[in-house]
Amino acid sequence: MTALAAGGVPASDPIVNTAVFALFVAITLYVVYRAGARNSSTADYYAAGSAFTGRQNGIALSGDFLSAASFLGIAGAIAIHGYDGFLYSIGFLVAWLVDLLLIAELLRNTGRFTMGDVLSFRMKQRPVRAAAATSTLVVSFFYMLAQMAGAGGLVALLLNVHSKLGQALVIGVVGLVMVLYVLVGGMKGTTWVQIIKATILLLCGALLTVFLFGKFGFSFSNLLSSAAQNSPLGDKLLEPGGSYGKNDTTKLDFVSLALALVLGAAALPHVLMRFYTVPNSREARRSVVWATACMFLFYLCTLVIGFGAAALVGADEIKSAPGGENSAAPLLALHVGGTLLLGVIAAVAFATILAVVAGLTITASASFAHDVYANIFKHGKAEPADEVRVARLTAIAVGVLAIAGGVLANGQNIAFLVALAFAVAASANLSTLLYSLFWKRFNTTGTLWGIYGGLIACLLLVLFSPVVSGSPDSIFKGVDFAWFPLKNPGLVSIPFSFLCGFVGTLVGRPKADPEKQAEMEVRSMTGIGS
Repeated sequence: MTALAAGGVPASDPIVNTAVFALFVAITLYVVYRAGARNSSTADYYAAGSAFTGRQNGIALSGDFLSAASFLGIAGAIAIHGYDGFLYSIGFLVAWLVDLLLIAELLRNTGRFTMGDVLSFRMKQRPVRAAAATSTLVVSFFYMLAQMAGAGGLVALLLNVHSKLGQALVIGVVGLVMVLYVLVGGMKGTTWVQIIKATILLLCGALLTVFLFGKFGFSFSNLLSSAAQNSPLGDKLLEPGGSYGKNDTTKLDFVSLALALVLGAAALPHVLMRFYTVPNSREARRSVVWATACMFLFYLCTLVIGFGAAALVGADEIKSAPGGENSAAPLLALHVGGTLLLGVIAAVAFATILAVVAGLTITASASFAHDVYANIFKHGKAEPADEVRVARLTAIAVGVLAIAGGVLANGQNIAFLVALAFAVAASANLSTLLYSLFWKRFNTTGTLWGIYGGLIACLLLVLFSPVVSGSPDSIFKGVDFAWFPLKNPGLVSIPFSFLCGFVGTLVGRPKADPEKQAEMEVRSMTGIGS
């Protein structure tokens, strides 16, 4: 920040940044407390009593989905890599077509609280619910890594905290506030936080976009020309291949990334769980339409913000900042509007991280409490109060794990980390969801093979990829045990998951209860009994 001040740009004021953020936390905690005061049953705690409209839930869905990856990671990726960075936005947006056309309505009609409700509907309850809960916890953990890493980098930039210990403490504080949201408010409180956060995020993105256009005479061509002139890539910033076009391996990596982004959204447990907060399938479809509209507007803004950061801040300054690529949007705010705008953008980014992690936490805790505790340990006879208590204890455990993982992943590009979470979700969940909803022959063996086969394959490929070792930007630097060349495993692990589900179904015994299959088919299509 000192360098920024010396260069004629006002330095960040930690007091202003902290004050704006503290104000947001205080307001949202009050909202969460008021909303959570009426949580009297598991339906209230897990699904907000299915009381939200499609519009409200759609805005909350966009809040859940527009994570730190969207605001910080994508803006940074566009500023540094140009065209290739914008591919994240395209993938995240197109992904909602899969939700709209194949998942939202059928899922809302079939289940009650979690993805495990759908997968176990006509299968053996205990093994399938255990597998669904395992998958949900792993995917949630991967997604949380990205958010917590974003929190560490953002605070390092705003409060000028350069030490690893200082950043770890900040990640810890973010984790504690997130757990408070979930413990106090449940799904209802978390949903209102998402609605508030999404609204503020869209307004700030739009304002920053208008400011930037004003600086370049409201000409997008002028903005792109300035970005290319100020980038080490030059005109290649505006062309495909800046990040993924270097060789055949990187081109395959792009295909793998695209597959994970497009198919992953329809399998993310915290997104799927949102469809239970509306009263019927019609509102579930409206939710997706509203969410897609909100995200379309925001991703157009990220295009302008990313290239604006390239034009006004520059790649060298972004890379040398404490948060690396993730610092592009906050640094741009500092250049455009000074300390106050940086404080507002910082608060919005923090709100983004807090709200998304709160949504992930309640999903993970609900899956454990509902699928594992209530249906496996208690055979479906758990008291609602006990189930909610277990969910709250699980939320605390998940929060501790998220803090530890965030400290470890601090410094990685968060859009990239989220893409890994998408790959894990698509590998573990998508094949079994689609097979369950559309294939009558699908059975318990196929479900287990699909979930565990895809999940294990994806985790193994990530473990032995350049993400973990063997690369200058790996999590563990200085060691090399990587043998899988792609950074995103989706190209291999997602088809492998579908293959496992198919083969497992053929070798397993056919489902003996055709009545259950018929009930699921009628219920998923009509909503009768949901």
